[in-house]
Amino acid sequence: MDTYAAILLWVIPGFMVLMSIEILYGHFTSNQTYSFMDTLSSLSSGMTNILKDSLSLVLIIVSYPYILESIAIVNLESSITLYLVAFICVDFASYWNHRLNHKVNIFWNRHVIHHSSEEFNLACALRQSISAWIGFGALFLIPAALFGVPANIISLLAPLHLFAQFWYHTQHIGKLGFLEYIIVTPSQHRVHHAINPIYIDKNLSAIFCIWDRVFGTFQEELDDEPPVYGVLKPVNTWNPILINFQHAWNVIKDAYHTKNLRDKIRIWFMPTGWRPDDIKDKFPRPIIEDYKSFKKYTHEYSFIYKVIGFFHFVCIDFILMYFLYNFSNLNNDHRLYFALIIFVSIFGFTTLMDKMKWAFKFEYLRAVILVSLLISIFGNFLYENHFSFYLFLFSYSILTFFVTLIVSNNQTSKINIIKTFSDK
Repeated sequence: MDTYAAILLWVIPGFMVLMSIEILYGHFTSNQTYSFMDTLSSLSSGMTNILKDSLSLVLIIVSYPYILESIAIVNLESSITLYLVAFICVDFASYWNHRLNHKVNIFWNRHVIHHSSEEFNLACALRQSISAWIGFGALFLIPAALFGVPANIISLLAPLHLFAQFWYHTQHIGKLGFLEYIIVTPSQHRVHHAINPIYIDKNLSAIFCIWDRVFGTFQEELDDEPPVYGVLKPVNTWNPILINFQHAWNVIKDAYHTKNLRDKIRIWFMPTGWRPDDIKDKFPRPIIEDYKSFKKYTHEYSFIYKVIGFFHFVCIDFILMYFLYNFSNLNNDHRLYFALIIFVSIFGFTTLMDKMKWAFKFEYLRAVILVSLLISIFGNFLYENHFSFYLFLFSYSILTFFVTLIVSNNQTSKINIIKTFSDK
């Protein structure tokens, strides 16, 4: 994990540069594919995923080393061939894991965050899950184990395989000729993120599109059917933590409310979106039917609201980078403290951007929690070893507390004024 954290210190700035280029290109060509709050939500989601992976918050059901030891029949020597075979096997496993996430109700919860953006750009590539707590992906790596691919090679290639999927999340690159028959391209992945009926659950490959063509899930992007992005049951929030567990919560509620015992069990393993018949009418759930004219989730935001959101994001991003830079020098308790600060801060400011009624109260609570940590054992550690960062965190918590107080009072005043005029 120390190596992974070190790699991220280089990868994250690279992603930010590429996103900035895409934003500038969209601006100068009058074809902007970014919206402010959606972008902050996407980047915040990326932060939560980094924390989850850095802290290894996953329960491994079946490990790859165990499978390797049990069934290896060939031992390839270290060579270019070994790495090529390993990469193909990782890509094959990714296809089937991805397909499972799209086809089975409970597994969709692991993946819905990635499709939740109603935009399509490089930022939405960073919408990665924190709800994939059960690790069973090694089952799809059986071909790699048969070839005797060492576990350390898989560990090396897995993050590279993931990072290589970043570039094709864009609307600014058209079809790429003969490459469309070899690799996954932006055109193919636009199809994958679309909610058009003809595009649903298509193009599940990660790097090589051969898997879609062989297993019947390929769909070309059609000129007369422009992709519409998002999910059929809109998440209607910028909060990445809520998005990560929204589908699971809905399944839990359906399992609770249905009277049929069989349905209480099978709902978890039915096709994505399936619901018991006895609750569809009693507990309706909105679903997009006219995909060409639905309105994207948004709010009216003043300039100051956007400044507050951006300020929170920049501060939280700085905390994350500091965490990654010092990762190897932190013990497990301190890593958890950092994660708590970042998770709570992301939850707080994205809820504020959602304009939830309780958002201001939560922001006060967040500031109190952060100050409490800073005067506790964690605060002593920072004070003694990272004094400048300690002052930054303390200033961030105090400043955002009072900014929230001012904005809350202003909003309350406006509501009272509106009520006064309404009464008159």
